[in-house]
Amino acid sequence: MRRIEDVLDVWFDSGSMPYAQVHYPFENQKWFDGSPGGVAGEAGPDGESGVDAHFPGDFIVEYIGQTRGWFYTLHVLATALFDKPAFRTCVSHGIVLGNDGQKMSKSLRNYPSVFEVFDRDGSDAMRWFLMSSPVLRGGNLIVTEEGIREGTRQMLLPLWSTWYFFSLYANATGHTATWRTDSTDVLDRYLLAKTRDLIADVTGDLERLDSTLAAARLRDFADVLTNWYVRRSRDRFWAGVAADGTGADAFDTLYTVLETVTRVAAPLLPLVSERIWQGLTGGRSVHLTDWPDAAVFPADPGLVTAMDQVRLISSTVLSLRKKAGLRVRLPLANLTVVTTNTAALAGFEGILRDELNLKAVTLVEQQPDSAESYGITSKLTVNARAAGPRLGKQVQQVIKAARTGDWSETDGVVTAGGIALAAGEYELELQAASTAADAESVLNSSALALLAGGGFVLLETTTTPELEAEGLARDLIRAVQDTRKSAGFEVSDRIRLDLVFFDEADAATFALATAVDVPGETLATRFASHTSSSVDADVLAAGTPAEWLPGLTGTPVEHYVRFEANHYANSAPVIVAVARDKGTIHV
Repeated sequence: MRRIEDVLDVWFDSGSMPYAQVHYPFENQKWFDGSPGGVAGEAGPDGESGVDAHFPGDFIVEYIGQTRGWFYTLHVLATALFDKPAFRTCVSHGIVLGNDGQKMSKSLRNYPSVFEVFDRDGSDAMRWFLMSSPVLRGGNLIVTEEGIREGTRQMLLPLWSTWYFFSLYANATGHTATWRTDSTDVLDRYLLAKTRDLIADVTGDLERLDSTLAAARLRDFADVLTNWYVRRSRDRFWAGVAADGTGADAFDTLYTVLETVTRVAAPLLPLVSERIWQGLTGGRSVHLTDWPDAAVFPADPGLVTAMDQVRLISSTVLSLRKKAGLRVRLPLANLTVVTTNTAALAGFEGILRDELNLKAVTLVEQQPDSAESYGITSKLTVNARAAGPRLGKQVQQVIKAARTGDWSETDGVVTAGGIALAAGEYELELQAASTAADAESVLNSSALALLAGGGFVLLETTTTPELEAEGLARDLIRAVQDTRKSAGFEVSDRIRLDLVFFDEADAATFALATAVDVPGETLATRFASHTSSSVDADVLAAGTPAEWLPGLTGTPVEHYVRFEANHYANSAPVIVAVARDKGTIHV
């Protein structure tokens, strides 16, 4: 090999790359253009032979500046010499910028240390950050540590925490999960159908070389998996698997989905997927397995649509609760959902009640006058960019009419200022009436939110002493779980539980919550509540809880936590004391 000293033009050289690199047409003709007889003909530069043409190339990638450089000269020369394009598929990515907004540069050092990112977040976090970013669609990308960690939070941690959750409970119950897709449980069916859609969608995205959209679908699925399926199914995993196999559906379904999702995510998260898949299957490598087949998973578009709507309603109402300062553990009386196709949602009222901690859910089929009957008005927004080319100067007249309320809708046709609007030139959305008097009977005690895609929800925000009592009981269940965790108990440990109230009012409120099974939800085989007034005042003032708790409870205490006033809904301190049945004493 020798260097050619005289170069005609560097862009001419780079544009000649596909054929110059194999010394075509002087060598490797059959390998290059797929001439007949290539199977038995000469081998290519890498020893390969065959009739498949190696030009044009299947794939090429470079940054957007090469549209006038390398991409251009490749095409010019390929057209002149072969009358065909130089490549079949092209990815033109944007510019990678440093944290100061300037082009990333080694001399400027305007980017996070790669080694620090690898040590702290892992190389998969960096890979996910790049592959899921808009840079692969031609947009610019600013590399920051916060952006890399955000990807970790959105995808890597949910996937890993789900694997940890599964292994924890599967090991606790001693169940060896199997790969199957025939569960009849509605949540299992929903997750399996969503997995089918995920495989089909990501397969199409990656075949189109669109890793950004593929990553977005995986991120959305991770939310479904962790924040919906696992959380909604926690009690099923808590119960374990009986000797007759009852309860195995949840474990087998989660195992099946996790094993499949790691294969789907493997191109984008190669190391994390590898670790999880090996832990699940004991196999050699996820990268040596076949790509998942969507057809082996059941299709249920009706269930997916309905459950997605339930998730949307839940998310919307939880936002309402947060805005109104009503914690989720505080039960509320009623939620009214006004939407279309309520028949499909009727079977999921129980999920909505449990998910949102409601006593009742009322489903109302949306009618043309539903908004008006609940004191809600419609708002017209004109899309000037869409309407402008057709209406010209009249678009300002239409915009003014929309703002002043001079518009109407008749038989699906919207007219503003006497001018009919076409589809796509406007948006209609519902909003709360501008004055409380317009909807006093409904909205005074309710919170309103609009649903994406149409419809709205009304959440009753008025509480009663009974609801407040149940809320306090739910708070204390959370306190017990936190105490179990800080004590280092196993999830399956049965305990003795004692609650000590420092305020008689808190104790009286808790006593009203007869509908809440505190022992059952905390695995307590013995439960009692006490007030601090039962302890001698001098002892209470001078001693620590470790000294006087055993005398009050009548049994040894392994661990206790004091929750100060207003930690939850408690107006005064509450002590949670726990001990494992037949456990050792660690006070």
